[in-house]
Amino acid sequence: MSELYDLHSHSTASDGALSPTELVLRARQQGVTALALTDHDTTAGLDEATQAAAQAGIRLIPGIELSASFESHCLHIVGLNIDPQHPGLVEGIAKQQLIRDQRAQKIAEKLAKKGIADAYPTLRQIAGNGEITRLHFADFLVNQGFVETQQDAFDRYLSKGKPAYVPTVWASLADCVGWIRAAGGVAVLAHPLRYKLSSKWINKALIAFKAAGGQGIEVVTGRASIDDIRLSYLHASKHQLHASMGSDFHAPGNQWLELGRLAALPDGAAPVWQLF
Repeated sequence: MSELYDLHSHSTASDGALSPTELVLRARQQGVTALALTDHDTTAGLDEATQAAAQAGIRLIPGIELSASFESHCLHIVGLNIDPQHPGLVEGIAKQQLIRDQRAQKIAEKLAKKGIADAYPTLRQIAGNGEITRLHFADFLVNQGFVETQQDAFDRYLSKGKPAYVPTVWASLADCVGWIRAAGGVAVLAHPLRYKLSSKWINKALIAFKAAGGQGIEVVTGRASIDDIRLSYLHASKHQLHASMGSDFHAPGNQWLELGRLAALPDGAAPVWQLF
């Protein structure tokens, strides 16, 4: 039986709906044989996920998803097969978590000015020791009845130019890639088409990414069409990057972002797991 890789997923340690154990069990049900847990700016769920994977008989690849600033853009860098205890990575994560928490407080302050109170304490209680993301705020706005869907929350409050948007300067692209590589991991540019960058900008970003030590790019993602996969593979080929695949799973209920629901890598692509 061939392996089924899903190298991008989230748990309750960041903005996923399932605990690390529940995530692993769902992955097994979906036929995934190698799963990467890549929570936003945290490795807090990895110990639980590793234990659950050992019991479930699937391979758990320790990972993380870091937010990185590249000039005026925010890019997401997935780190795969990392050592979560590496001091340099641990220090970098702490810096990212401080930035993320400060952003959450600022978003809550902006919402309060619009008459939407108590967002931060409510979400801090829900998240516990986990990270508060914009998706948490979207769910809060839905649950409080201010919007009907998560997308409405972003369209009306959380996206750039909206009342509760907070511009954020994350660690640099070079720093994020450096932390991942220092921890023995493989740095992968996540969902390259989601940033809606022009060809000029994506090429500029990939040149900088590779110069910093980046080795992979997500070619197959949860929502990717045949044309999306073809374009992402062209970027991989042009910059001699290994190809990754991941659903970016957050919660049950979205058939297009389901664990393991992924097309095959294009013929000729160099799979990123060759680097593990």
